[in-house]
Amino acid sequence: MALSFPGAAGFSRYALFAGVATLALPAAAYAQDADPSDIEQELEDTLGEGNTIVVTATKREQTLQETPVAVSVTTAETIEQAQIRDINDLQSVVPSLRVSTLQSSFSTTFSVRGFGTDGNNLGLEPSVAVFVDGVYRSRAISQISDLPNLQRVEVLRGPQSTLFGKNASAGVISIVSKPPSFDLEGSVEATYGNYDAMVLKGYVSGPITDSIAASIAGGYNRRDGYITNGFNGDDLNDRNRWFTRGQLLFDNGSNLTVRLIGDYDEIDENCCAVANVAGSLETDLIQSPLIGGQLNDPDDALNDVVFTNVVPFNRVKNWGASGQIDYDFGGVSLTSITAYRDTSLSANQDVDFSSAALASGAQIGEADIQTFTQELRLASDFDGPLNFLVGGYYFKEDLAVQDQIVYGPDFRTFADQLIQGASGGQLSVAALENITSVPSGTFFASGQGFFNDFTQDNEAYSLFGQVDFDVTDRLTLTLGANYTEDRKTVVSNGVSTDAFSQIDLVSVGGQVLAQQAIATTVGNALGLGRLATAAEVQAFATGTSPAGAAGAAAFPQIQAGAQAFAQLNAPLTPTQAANDGNPATSGNPFLTLRPLQFLPPILNIPNAVEDGKTNDDNWSYIARLAYEFSPTLNGYLSYATGFKASSFNLSRDSRPLASDFAQIVGTPLATPNLRPGTRFALPEESTVYEAGLKGDWGLVGANLTVFLQQIDNFQANTFIGSSFVLANAGEQETFGIEFDGFARPTDDLTLFLAMTYLDPKYVSFTGSPVGDLSGETVAGVAPLSFSIGAQWDKEIANGNRLIARVDFAHESEVQILNGLTNYIGTNPDGSPDYEPARQEALQYTREVNNLNASITYALDMGLEFSIWGRNLLDDRYITTIFPAVAQGEAISGYPNQPLTYGGTVRFKF
Repeated sequence: MALSFPGAAGFSRYALFAGVATLALPAAAYAQDADPSDIEQELEDTLGEGNTIVVTATKREQTLQETPVAVSVTTAETIEQAQIRDINDLQSVVPSLRVSTLQSSFSTTFSVRGFGTDGNNLGLEPSVAVFVDGVYRSRAISQISDLPNLQRVEVLRGPQSTLFGKNASAGVISIVSKPPSFDLEGSVEATYGNYDAMVLKGYVSGPITDSIAASIAGGYNRRDGYITNGFNGDDLNDRNRWFTRGQLLFDNGSNLTVRLIGDYDEIDENCCAVANVAGSLETDLIQSPLIGGQLNDPDDALNDVVFTNVVPFNRVKNWGASGQIDYDFGGVSLTSITAYRDTSLSANQDVDFSSAALASGAQIGEADIQTFTQELRLASDFDGPLNFLVGGYYFKEDLAVQDQIVYGPDFRTFADQLIQGASGGQLSVAALENITSVPSGTFFASGQGFFNDFTQDNEAYSLFGQVDFDVTDRLTLTLGANYTEDRKTVVSNGVSTDAFSQIDLVSVGGQVLAQQAIATTVGNALGLGRLATAAEVQAFATGTSPAGAAGAAAFPQIQAGAQAFAQLNAPLTPTQAANDGNPATSGNPFLTLRPLQFLPPILNIPNAVEDGKTNDDNWSYIARLAYEFSPTLNGYLSYATGFKASSFNLSRDSRPLASDFAQIVGTPLATPNLRPGTRFALPEESTVYEAGLKGDWGLVGANLTVFLQQIDNFQANTFIGSSFVLANAGEQETFGIEFDGFARPTDDLTLFLAMTYLDPKYVSFTGSPVGDLSGETVAGVAPLSFSIGAQWDKEIANGNRLIARVDFAHESEVQILNGLTNYIGTNPDGSPDYEPARQEALQYTREVNNLNASITYALDMGLEFSIWGRNLLDDRYITTIFPAVAQGEAISGYPNQPLTYGGTVRFKF
C-alpha cells in the first residue's frame, strides 16, 4: 500500500514523551507496506510506548526506535501543550537548536550544535536546511510564521547532505504537517494573553469521496509590542501575522497516493528593537543640544524603551504549492515531490538606533524569491538483507534584492562635529569642501546615500543513494553518497551618491602635506618662525620676496622635496606611521576621516575581470554501523560529510577578491576608494564522527550521543560598525555530548530531560575582522544547555482529563561576541584596516533561564480550557551585541522577549 501516517488517536497515545531522542537501530524492515496500527502494537509489546513516533529523518517512514540518525522530535501534543507558536519557541525543548532573530525577520538564524550562518544577507543560504512536508525552504524568511496543523517537527543534528543535499552542512529542520483525514475531524481555538495578544486558529478535515480527503487550516496572530519607542510612543516587536493552508489527498487503497498542498501567509510587524548597551563620545554628541537626539540609558538597557525616528517594519508575503505522488510497485516504491514557492519582503530599520535624523531610513530589504524544486526517489522494501534508496533533486531559484541607506538632515552636522574632533578643530565639513574644490553643501547632504541592487539565479541538482545491508540479524551497515552541482549567476547595479565617500583622501592628504612642507620650508628660509602664507610662498617662488632670485632658484628643489615627503607619508595610516620609526612622520591626517567614507561606490558585476558566477560540485558520504545489543539497547557508529555551496555577498560591501583586485586596481574599472573584500564565500564542507547508544525499557528510556563535528570554510558574516564582512573561517570544530531521557513513574506522569554539552572553537580563522581567532572559543554558543520538565495527564470523572506541563530551559553563561571592531581605512595594499578588537565585547555575556508552564482541563466531548505562561521568571538578557553604526566605541544589542501568559479555549471534534 502507499505511504501512510498513524491516525490522530494512535499518534497521541504515544506523544507523552516530550519529543527529544537521539537514536540508532538497524533498519532491517521498513513501515511502508505494514498497517500502522500493527506496527504500533508490535512495538508497544516489545519496547513499550516511549519512542513509538513515526519519523521520516531517513526519507523513509520509520519509528524513532528504528531511525539510526541523531534526531530530536517535537510532537504535535508537545507543541500544543507548551504553547510553541513558531520555530523560535521550539528551542525551549530542543537544546541543540538555537534560533535568533536580529535586524529583521529575514535575518532569522537557525543553528544546530553551534553551527549556523547569520542571515543578514539574502545571498547567504542557511547551514541548517528547513523542509516543510519534504519541500526545501531556501531562506528562513519563508518559514517563520506560526506553525500550522502539525504532526511533528524533526531536528536532524549534524551534516545531512547525503539524503537532503543542498545546504544541510550543519543539520535539518523538517516540519511535517498533518495529512487530510478520511474521518471528519477538526479543531478551533482562541487565545488571549498579555500585551493584548489574540490568536485564532481553525482546522477541519474530512472525506470528499471514498478516495479523496481534504483539509483546510487558518490562523491569525496579533499582539502589541513589548518595547516602546520613546520617540513617538509606538509599540515595537509586535505580532501581526496570518496564514491559511489547504490540502487534498487521493488514496483509493491501492498502490497510488497523491497529496496536494497550497499555503499562503503574511507578516506585517514592527521589528526589531535595538537598545543602546554602551555609550561613547558620539552618542553624547547625538544627545547634545546641537543635534537633540535621544537614546535609552545604557545602564538600563532592558527597561523596554528605545528611541528611533524611523518606524521599523517587516512585511512578508509567502505562498506556495506542492504535490507529492507515491506509487508502490510491490517491493519498490516511487516518490515524486514537486513544489513552487514565492516569497516577497519589504523591511525598514533605523541604522543609528536613535531619535536623531542621521539617516532618513535604511530600506534593509526589498526582495523577491521564486523557487522551483523537484525530487524523485525510489526506495526498496525487500524481505532480504539488502535495501536501497536512490533519487535525484533539482533546484531553481530567482532572487532579486534591493536595499538602501540614505543620509538624514542631521548627518551633516553630526559628521562636521566628528571631523572637527578628529582634526583638533582644524578641519570641518566646509573646510574639506574648500580644500577639495567642491560646492558648499556637497558633503553629507540629506538624501545622499547608497542604493543596492542585485539579482541572483541559482540552479542546482543532486543525485543520491543509500544502501542498508544486514550483515547479521543484529548488525546493519549503511553506505550512502550524494553528488551535488550548484551554479550561481549574479548581476549587480549598485549606485552610491555619497560625495564624500568618493574623495581620494590619500591624494588630498598628499596635496595638503606638500603645501604644508613648502610653507614650512619657505617660512624657515625667510626666517619667519612660522609657516609662510600662500602669498608669501608665491612671492618666494617668483623672486619678489626678500630672498630675491635665490629664492626663485631654490623653489623647484623645495617643491620636489615637499612632493617626496608627501608621497612618503600620505599613504600611511596613523598606526603605520607610529611604527615607522621616524618621529617626524605623522602619516596622512586625512585618513582619520576614512570611517566616514562607509558608502563608497561599488564595482558592479559582471565586469571585464569578474564574471559574477560560481560553479561548485561536491561528493558527500555517509557510513554507519548500527548494532542491536538487545531488544532494548542499540548502538551505532557513523561518519558523514556535508556540503554547502558558495554564497554571494549581496550587500553594499561586495568587493573584488584580492586576486581580482590586483587585476583591477590602476585600470579604468577601479571605482573611487575601491578595496578588496569578498564577492562570495567559498563552499562549506563538514565532517562528523558520531557514536550513540539508545536504551528503551518501557517505563524508562535514555539516549547518549558523542560527536566531533568540523566545518571547513565556515561562512561567517560579521558586522563591523558600518557594514558586514563575509569571510570563510578556515575550520570550526565542536566536540559535543547529547543526552536525553524520559521516565514514567506512573501511568499519568512523564518526566523528561535533554542536555547538550558543546565545546566549539575556531581551529583556524586568521581572516576574522576582529583579529586572528584561531584557537579561540566560538562566542555565543553555550557550553551547557538543557531542557527538563514533566507532564501529568490524569483522567478524572467522565473521561475528562487534567493535563499539567512544566519545562525549564537553561543555557549556561557564554560570551556573546569574540570581539568588536570598526573599519578605519585602507592599508597601502588596499586591504581594510580595522581598529583592534575592543575589550568591552568580552564583558557582555548571556545566560538563559526560561521557565514555561501550562495546565489544561480537557472534557471528553472535545472542549479544552488552558492557562499558560512562557518565560515565567521574566528572565531578561541581551541576545547579542554589535558595534553601533558610526558611533565609535558605542555598543548596541537586541533584548529578549519578556514574560508572556494567557488563556486558550479549544474545541476538537
